[in-house]
Amino acid sequence: MNPYVETAIRAAHAARERILARYHGEFEIEIKDDQTPVTVADREAEQAIRAVLTEAFPDHGIYGEEFGADQPDAEYLWLVDPIDGTKGFVRGTGMFSTQIALMHQGRIIAAVSSAPTADELAWAAEGEGAWLNDERLSISAVTDLADAHVSGGNLVTMAGSPRWEVLRGIVIGCNRFRAYGDYYHYHRLAAGQLDVVIESDVNVLDIAALSLLVTEAGGVFTDLEGDPVRLETTSVLAAPPALHAQLLSAFSSPAPGAEPGFSTRTDG
Repeated sequence: MNPYVETAIRAAHAARERILARYHGEFEIEIKDDQTPVTVADREAEQAIRAVLTEAFPDHGIYGEEFGADQPDAEYLWLVDPIDGTKGFVRGTGMFSTQIALMHQGRIIAAVSSAPTADELAWAAEGEGAWLNDERLSISAVTDLADAHVSGGNLVTMAGSPRWEVLRGIVIGCNRFRAYGDYYHYHRLAAGQLDVVIESDVNVLDIAALSLLVTEAGGVFTDLEGDPVRLETTSVLAAPPALHAQLLSAFSSPAPGAEPGFSTRTDG
């Protein structure tokens, strides 16, 4: 196995132990400046991840959700979100994950996505494919929006922009629309069980690892402008290649008040 992935998996397992030890227990919840919650489990999990990564690769930088950046200008930079979906963790829904990705000179080259309560461990390495619980992942072959299952999440910014009309057209024109959110819709996308994911308000730490899962499974993963994942990325459009091109064209030039040119489905 790729040594970067192997190390990230060990780090994810170490975080899982800390997370599950706190899950459904009693803990204080703090509200950060960005109005998102943080718990002792978030901090303990990130500390566990950092310990594993630093021991294995002391020259690598780490950029984490809870403790910021160490050696941010290093050639290799680990991107870490110990609990992506802390709100789900706090409420006991199980909809949270640990995200670990390695960026080399601006490219994501290794990734692990661990969902502790679902027993899902996904990983990918550049040029080596994507895997979920030892099953190789492959994006769907859907090319027509009318056949597509679409998931959206974190759409606050889009709701106040002309792109909301584009999304409306997608919802009307697709086969099925749901808002699965968090790690879950990306795992399903990479496995070919879902066809499109759209988000307008994300942090790169939330989606860096997931972007490599999708691309190594054969999909296209960009922001809503069509740019690849970068540290500044805040939105997502991910889909099989033909669908991605169609949807990106629609999102690139939304006319205020105009109806997007999607054909609507006629079946149930």
